[in-house]
Amino acid sequence: MIKIVGAKLPDGNVIDLDIDNQKIVKIEKSTGNLSAGAVDGRSKLIIPGLVDMHTHLREPGREDSETVLTGSRSAVAGGFTAVSTMANTNPVADNAGVVEQIYRLGKEAGLVDVNPIGAVTNGLNGEKLSEMGAMADSIARVRIFSDDGKCVSDPLIMRRALEYVKTFNGIIAQHAQEPRLTVNAQMNEGSVSARIGLPGWPAIAEEAIIARDILLAEHVQSRLHICHVTTAGGVELIRWAKQRGIDVTAEVTPHHLLLTDDLVENYDPIYKVNPPLRTQKDVMALREGLAEGIIDIVATDHAPHPSEDKDCEFHAGAFGMVGLETALSVVVKTMIQTGLMDWSDLVDRMSTRPAKIAGYPTQGREIAVGMPANLILVNPDQEWIVDKNKLKSKSKNTPFNGLQLPAVVTDVFHNGEHVMKNRQILNAKEGSYGE
Repeated sequence: MIKIVGAKLPDGNVIDLDIDNQKIVKIEKSTGNLSAGAVDGRSKLIIPGLVDMHTHLREPGREDSETVLTGSRSAVAGGFTAVSTMANTNPVADNAGVVEQIYRLGKEAGLVDVNPIGAVTNGLNGEKLSEMGAMADSIARVRIFSDDGKCVSDPLIMRRALEYVKTFNGIIAQHAQEPRLTVNAQMNEGSVSARIGLPGWPAIAEEAIIARDILLAEHVQSRLHICHVTTAGGVELIRWAKQRGIDVTAEVTPHHLLLTDDLVENYDPIYKVNPPLRTQKDVMALREGLAEGIIDIVATDHAPHPSEDKDCEFHAGAFGMVGLETALSVVVKTMIQTGLMDWSDLVDRMSTRPAKIAGYPTQGREIAVGMPANLILVNPDQEWIVDKNKLKSKSKNTPFNGLQLPAVVTDVFHNGEHVMKNRQILNAKEGSYGE
């Protein structure tokens, strides 16, 4: 039995809450009395655990960047109780064997739900559909499929994928990037790229695929999810699709809610990301789209790389940023502190809605008796300074190093287990708390 005392719900009610056998078994108005062994929730918010629909954990194949265990620790530190892991591993997660391996590694780590995403095409090569049915029937029960890192650019392959996943209520998560328009592209196409001489990545390369796939999804009556939207035009296309009743959802990353392409002027590969950082106009459109609900969710696109892949010339640097441990704080800074959203909205965009889209029945549930105990405690008033060397991720490629951010996750409860206690994470393999 775990008792949490004095935690505040987003609606302002202060409660005591009991957890037993993986579920919430009792909720009552707080007495404020902290009994021996109880978890001190005073001055903290209690909300459902965060759910990330877009994480790269690199294992198998690039364990120098991240492993399922180190990525799970990073996820817990950021307040996540479930992550969906992208398929661009080595070997690619395009068959039942690989997704089951990742699923078992997640179970072994025991810190968060690790849900593998299956590739749409064999080897991410865009030419032949993967074994989606076998992955859906595997113990991993895969329902999300994506070639993220690459676009499913062939419209016929994309149509066939959308048709196929209808048989088991799956969803295709598209990395919207027209490859012919982004050959050798390094950053957003605009005044900054022209001034500093880097090949540009036009907004239309993203928007053309979004528009095409919205029409394909409408044509075959299937589910489409747009990964990491970055442009104002993309937001408007998704708005149009929703007004027509097309079954499309979309995500935005924390870094695209805060960072802009002018940061690339110093040629630091830490700001090199796919899709690229865009303009301030795009950033404001993304914020407004998220606040309005046109963009459904926040997803981290946590993309770890070893230092040698970022400590180099810009054109040689790898695309991507780590994001699991800073995501909540960046969203608080860009959306709550600006008055665009409140904490209930944040719970919807970072827990409830991603769990619903992904089909995770034990995640993102309301805080009520009988519900699964996937919960976090957050001190909304505490600030912290990002120190890349203290990140739990194996990689340190954060663009936020040295930045002061609001809100600190102090405790995480995963399936009723207290997996982070006062910022100390349980090491599942060693069975002890520690850094």
